[in-house]
Amino acid sequence: MQKEFQDTIVEMTANAKKMRITTPAGTDVSFRNVPKRPITNEGWAKVPGAHFLLGQIGWAPLEESVNGTIVFDGSFSGGGEAELGILRHPVTFHVKDGKWFDITGEEEAAFLRGWFKRLNDPHMCNVAHVCYGFNPGAHLSGLCTEDERVWGSTEWGFGYQGPFFKGNAGPAVTHVDGICLNSSVWLDGAQIMDQGKLTHPKLADLAHRMGKQ
Repeated sequence: MQKEFQDTIVEMTANAKKMRITTPAGTDVSFRNVPKRPITNEGWAKVPGAHFLLGQIGWAPLEESVNGTIVFDGSFSGGGEAELGILRHPVTFHVKDGKWFDITGEEEAAFLRGWFKRLNDPHMCNVAHVCYGFNPGAHLSGLCTEDERVWGSTEWGFGYQGPFFKGNAGPAVTHVDGICLNSSVWLDGAQIMDQGKLTHPKLADLAHRMGKQ
């Protein structure tokens, strides 16, 4: 059931040219996808080696097409002193043409503005990827590898972009990830999820059968 759900939303996303994501916290971001860029579909350990938890689906949209506001209201992971964990206050990244140009909010936002400035790497402003979170058992814990799989969330990465994504952002001094809870998603103008609940008939049925709707 989980595999059918993930395979279905991966196929739908791969076929979508334009996307929009919003959240109750204030996220409102739009972008275009690039045909044939890979989409991760994590969850099945078919070969020996290390594997992540199931339920994360990620890809790199056309970087320069990403515009809007991304409000992290779940957690934020930047490693070291920027490993903020569960956020007490939302942090808003204002994005234009695939780069953040301002970060607003309360003390967490002020800290991150200073932290990015100290890194002194303009590539840390680059959007690296976006992900869906769809693990039925994941809960917001402050641990990125679980948080980015919380059901109905979306996750955005900035900075270093791994070669797997086959994108244009490339290297940076490090990478950060933030979680947007209760996301709403549109594919080519058709809504498939509303505040973390699937509205597309097939996806909603599969989610219900997994106990999530």
